[in-house]
Amino acid sequence: MTDSARQEPPAGEGPSGRPLPLSVRLLGAGVRSARNVTKATGIDSRGEAAAEEAMVAAIESEAVERALARVLKGPVVEETVQSALDSETVKSALIEALDSELVDEVWRRLLASDEAQRLVERIAEAPEIRAAISAQSVGLVEDIGHTIGNGSRRLDAAFERLVRRVFRRRQREEPTDRAGAVTRGLALGLDALIVNLSFAGLSAIAALVVSVFSGTNDGGASDLALALGGSLWLGLGALYLVGFWSLAGQTPGMRFIGTRLDVEGRGLPPGRSLKRLLGLWLSVVTFGIGFLGTVFDQRRRDWADRLGGADIRYVERTPTPAPWSTLTAEAGAGEAGTTKAPGARGLRPQQVA
Repeated sequence: MTDSARQEPPAGEGPSGRPLPLSVRLLGAGVRSARNVTKATGIDSRGEAAAEEAMVAAIESEAVERALARVLKGPVVEETVQSALDSETVKSALIEALDSELVDEVWRRLLASDEAQRLVERIAEAPEIRAAISAQSVGLVEDIGHTIGNGSRRLDAAFERLVRRVFRRRQREEPTDRAGAVTRGLALGLDALIVNLSFAGLSAIAALVVSVFSGTNDGGASDLALALGGSLWLGLGALYLVGFWSLAGQTPGMRFIGTRLDVEGRGLPPGRSLKRLLGLWLSVVTFGIGFLGTVFDQRRRDWADRLGGADIRYVERTPTPAPWSTLTAEAGAGEAGTTKAPGARGLRPQQVA
């Protein structure tokens, strides 16, 4: 027999169908009568309201708050949360929630909001972000120059050993911090490239101006224009070298490779810079004889170094901390005064003069 087929026993009979005792029947009648009376008089609703107020007052009491705080701070809650996180059911529910379209819609609305756009603009305009981008760009160029400079220093020593062996000259016994032929040639080549590009740009601008005002554009150049252009090219190169030697003690090509003039102060005096330019010009017109000193001289001095009274030495570069970094430059400053001896294996660093 099913539960739906079961019927309540008649009043005064028990579950087995036997009649109940008189006392039990009287008690049941009293309970039913009291229930009817409480419903009729509204005592039951007032009792429920009073019980509800009592429960609310108990929950809002300070004692309950302290009890809940103790429970939340205890290990029971932590263990319960950890058990829930370790549950495979909870993991699968979280994964399904993240994969739902609701999350995608929330992200779309968040990214399309005005607050998100203002946040992006605020981040892009932050001085720390701009400084980081600038430092990253400069650092990339410095890293390239540092790598090329290290390679050229090894080639300096190898080239010097080869030339001295060919001409049966005694090999160098002590390492030096003076720049060799390969490093000097790379720096001079970079400077020549900069001068040529600058001169080409100025020549193009001058040709455009002349063609506009003269109305001619035959595409040719007279002998006078060629001679004038050659003179201007030599003058621009001389001004470039003398200017950087005097103002900074190194040209952009020397800075990129990692060399500078060994002078006191920031740069070479203009008079000595002109003498150095004369020595460089004499070395070129004598088909490189003046440059042999970079291989055979103990201090790697060529005619320009001797006339100008200043050698070219290697410069050890240390990374520059970011503007917002808490690191100080004291550690790097302590290492900047020493230079590794190029071309020597297992030799100690030598103090820069």
